[in-house]
This record gives sequence, structure tokens and C-alpha cells, in this order.
Amino acid sequence: MQYTDFDKTLVYGKLGALARGGWDFAFTRELDAGRVTRCQTPMAGGLRYSWAAKAVDDRVLALLNELADEQELIAKYRALLDGEILNTGESRKVLHHLLRGQLSKAVMHGGRDLGAFYRAELDRFGAFADAVHGGAIKGATGRAFSTVVQIGIGGSDLGPRALYLALENWALAQGTRKMRAAFISNVDPDDASAVLAGIPLEETLFVLVSKSGTTQETLANELFVRAKLKAAGLDPRKQLVAVTSETSPLAHNPGYLDSFYIDDFIGGRYSASSAVGGVVLSLAFGAGVFRDFLAGAHEADTLALNPKPGENAAMLDALIGVWERNFLKYPATAILPYSQALCRFPAHLQQLDMESNGKRVNREGTPVSYATGPLVFGEPGTNGQHSFYQMLHQGADIIPLQFVGFLESQRAEDVELDGSVSQTKLRANLAAQIVAFAKGQTVAGANRNKEFPGGRPSSLIYGRQLSPASLGALLAHYENKVMFQGFVWNINSFDQEGVQLGKVLTKKVLSKATGDDALDAYSGMLGI
Repeated sequence: MQYTDFDKTLVYGKLGALARGGWDFAFTRELDAGRVTRCQTPMAGGLRYSWAAKAVDDRVLALLNELADEQELIAKYRALLDGEILNTGESRKVLHHLLRGQLSKAVMHGGRDLGAFYRAELDRFGAFADAVHGGAIKGATGRAFSTVVQIGIGGSDLGPRALYLALENWALAQGTRKMRAAFISNVDPDDASAVLAGIPLEETLFVLVSKSGTTQETLANELFVRAKLKAAGLDPRKQLVAVTSETSPLAHNPGYLDSFYIDDFIGGRYSASSAVGGVVLSLAFGAGVFRDFLAGAHEADTLALNPKPGENAAMLDALIGVWERNFLKYPATAILPYSQALCRFPAHLQQLDMESNGKRVNREGTPVSYATGPLVFGEPGTNGQHSFYQMLHQGADIIPLQFVGFLESQRAEDVELDGSVSQTKLRANLAAQIVAFAKGQTVAGANRNKEFPGGRPSSLIYGRQLSPASLGALLAHYENKVMFQGFVWNINSFDQEGVQLGKVLTKKVLSKATGDDALDAYSGMLGI
């Protein structure tokens, strides 16, 4: 197995020659009912991936198949699953797939079967959630817990928050919501203050999440919460649990009601399948719901092993994204879920994609000479239509679009207006936008501001309803897409050194010893 920079592969030159050599595939013209029906691939969790409105034809697809083979995408994925050191920057295994189920031989480290360790923790926090729901574990005053608040930042917040919001309405409709959840992340004290003002402290269980046990923002917010609990006459030790690593200062600490563990092989932005997401989601919805979510993710991970891109939605999505980024020169991509439940999913995918593949050096630390991860942004439809779609439709840059939609809402409540209910209107808007972006509109005369150029590519992931299993499949799809793109670009998608420099300088500012007059000047300007 070889790790090769993308521009050193044979197929890189072929793709470049195709893009430069008068390649002309007007998907605006080619997008018809036959293409819509033909150009879709099954996914896990009952979802499907449609790429009919993408600027790819058989010539491009053939070369993308060559790319998958030449860069040995499946072999590298199997190496990851087998526990090889894929995080070269930190000399670590990458094991978030193992949280969802065994796809390879047992992965051992220091004599420990890591799959068994992850399963044991899953059982432990599932049993803990059951005990809370059954009233065996109560707050400091003996009242049952009704609310859970997660304290964390980055991957300890974005993924779990997005997943909770994605399933809240579903759980309410199913009658399976056990506890209300809230989240504190920003070190800005107004964040914690606002959350605490809206919850019953006596009935609230706090989940502190920090793998290292040293995350500055999270520890500051923990102190804020502890002070509030003490001021209310409540013992924090009976209302806080920790999610951390076994080597952190928080581990086996009597200051917490209980502690649940992950390890260094679970990256923050990939940790929603671990106790980082599992504790709060099991408390909110029940351990069974979280296991259903894991099952959907595991099914997606299994399908991602298919060596044929046409039958592997995550790989196909990744390869088309590489074609758009490196050869069509599109700098960004938009995540556009037509589901209010996924309102924070684009924010999570920003971190997942940009922290993983926002790299300028290869996995050995040598600068690369080609573009890597795109800028990622998004907002739910139809809200985004009244915000930034103007630029997407008529702006100077073409931005590939990633739509997500569902046939049914999560709750039965709806209202009819002008002959259709709101969920139908939502789906109508989604279908209309895909075709509007692709085909555009020509206008006779000089009134060119009403002209839409079209040729704006998009994909669609769709299914019947957003449920725990389909949500797990959706999350794993994007995680695996990012992984495959990292393999193509020969970068390390699993470290995040870009977040470290600011942390180091912040500590210098707070210690009053920066050694940098510009930093001192900005510090003074901000009253530090």
C-alpha cells in the first residue's frame, strides 16, 4: 500500500487533461427524468444518494474509479479499521468506527481489546441512564433528574448538540424523550448564565466533557456551574458526571457522580458515537435510541467498504467532491438540509470537514501543491432561501450544494394552506431549488438581473423520515466521505494542529508574558 501525493498519481494528469481539454458536459441540458432515476445510489438507514444534478458524465466517473483504485481507498480504510497508525501527526490509531461495531480483527493496544473497552463503556453509560430514568440515581435533594446539560466545546459540543436537536422532535412524537437537554460551550459567561437561568438546578444533571481534562473553556464553565450549584445549596458531586480519558485529571475523581471514558484514538470531531455523545443522548432519549443510532452508523461504515464507487455512496460523494474542488476549481460547498431537525448539522459538518481536511501539508508534513478541503457552510431550507441563496443562484462563484430531505416530518402536526400542507411545501421547495440551480432561467432583453445562469451542481440525500438509524447513517456518510477525500489528497484528516497556536498565545496573554508587542497592544485594547 502506497501513500502518494494526489498530483503524483497517473489519474491526476488524466483528470486535469479532461478538465482543460474542452470537456463539455452540460448537465443543465442532460438533467431529465431518466438521469434523475438512474443517477442514485442506496445508502444505509433507508437513505439514498442522488448525484443526477452533478457535473459528471461517464468519462469523469471512469477516471474517478481509476482514482479510487490508484489511491487504494478501500485498502487504506481497512488499514484504519485494523488499527494501523493513520493519524501520523500524533502517532495514533483512528478508531471511531469501532465505537459502532466490529468491522475487522480485534484491535489491541497495551494488551487491551479496544473494541471490548468501547462496548463496556457503552454498557456502563447505558445502565447509568437507565438508573437515572428509573429514579435510582437522583439529585442532591433527592429529586428526580428532568434535565441534562452538557458542558463541552468543539467536538464535545457540536456533534452531540446537532444530534440531540435532530432527534428531539422524533422522540417527542414517539414518546421516548426522557429528559430535556441543553448545552454550554462558549467561554463567554453569558452562554452559561442563559442556560442556567432556564433550567431547574435541583433536577439537572451536568455532563462535563473534556478528553484531556484540561480544556480551558470547559473547565471555566464547570467552575461557573459548580458555583451556581453551591449558591443554591446543592452538592455538585451529586449532580455532575465526567466524560474524559482514563489518564486525565478528571478520571476516577470523587468530585463526580460517575465518570465515563474514551481514549486518544477517538478524535473530538469524530466522538459523537462515543460517550461524548452517548451519555447525553442516552439520558435524553434512552440507551436503546442511542444504540439504534449506532446501528445506522455501523451499516453505513459497512457499505463504505464496497470497492465500487457506484455502489458506495460515501466514496462516490467524496470522489465527485475532489473533481469539483481540484479540477472544476470550486472553492466551497454548502450543506442545505430541508429539515429543521438538522438545524445544527451544518455547523457540525463545518468542523468535521474543515478541521479534518483544511490542511496544506501531506501526511508526512511536506507541503502539497493542490487544493484540499473546501470551505463549508450551510443553513436549513427554507430559511437559507431567504438569506444566502441569492449568491448561490447569481453570484460570480459556483458553489456545489449538498441537499438533505425527507418525505415525512418527525411529528404529525401540520397545517394546510392553498391546497397543500407545510411538509409538502417544504419538499416542493427542495425539488424546485435543485432544478432552478441546475437549469437556471434565460431572460430576453436587457433585464439581466432576472437571469439565472444555471449550471450550479447539487447532490441530494433523501429518505422517508429522520430517525435514529437514518441519522447515524447520515453522520457516518459524511465522516467516511471526509476520510476518503483525505486519502485522495494524502493528508492526515485526523489531527487538528490549527487549533493549537491560538490556545498557546491565549495562555501567554493571560500570564502577562507574551513577548510580542502587537499581541500586547491588542491585549491592552481589549482591557486585559
